[in-house]
Amino acid sequence: MGSVGAEFLKLKRSLSWAVVLLLPTVAIVTGTATTLASGHPLEDGWHTLWMRVVVFYGLFPLAIGVATLASLVWRVEHQGGNWNALMSRSVPSAHVVLGKLSVLAVLAAAMQVVLVAGVVVVGELVFALPGTLPARYLPASVVIVLACLPVAALQSGLSMLMRSFAAPVAVALPGAAAGVLLLMTGLEVPATVLPYGLLGRATQLGTGMFIDGGAVTAGAVTTSAAAALVLTAAITAATASLLDRLDIR
Repeated sequence: MGSVGAEFLKLKRSLSWAVVLLLPTVAIVTGTATTLASGHPLEDGWHTLWMRVVVFYGLFPLAIGVATLASLVWRVEHQGGNWNALMSRSVPSAHVVLGKLSVLAVLAAAMQVVLVAGVVVVGELVFALPGTLPARYLPASVVIVLACLPVAALQSGLSMLMRSFAAPVAVALPGAAAGVLLLMTGLEVPATVLPYGLLGRATQLGTGMFIDGGAVTAGAVTTSAAAALVLTAAITAATASLLDRLDIR
């Protein structure tokens, strides 16, 4: 069985699915509760609802969630003699790393599906918004999933190197904070190069927040997607190279 197939088999009893369901659900409930508690209507309908749910979710919780998923995916390898079994397999390191990343990509996509579905349900049933979620948020959602990949690749590398479950997750918090700082100060290029900053930037696409222009344009989508793929490829190659240098414990 290939590395990718083996990694998906490990997901059957993983706590990762709880994170996939709970993290976006908490963001939706928080945004909804805040709106209801304020007593003010959604001034711009679906756009306001999307901003209240997705923007904050993308600044901190999403990065922490991806980091948690990466730690969960690597956790089994650090238990018992699994690390030695992994290192003794006649499988290229790149296959192992790509297998982990493939699982994280699917989990990130699943989180976004839960988020979008939740926003639609809340918008229609709780706030009775006219129509449905504007189509521009679908390509924005694709960009968000792609922007999760470099963060997933980086956190996967950290979780590979650190036997502690919590330590790699803890790294994501200052990483996300640095990304927020870059976005707030308008430093678009550094924010795009830093995986956490790119993730925050992607969740603002079409919202007009911070450095976003307020429209989901082909240029913005292409730039963010290209940056995500380049960063992911570079981090994945570096992680595979590091794994080649590690040994049996």
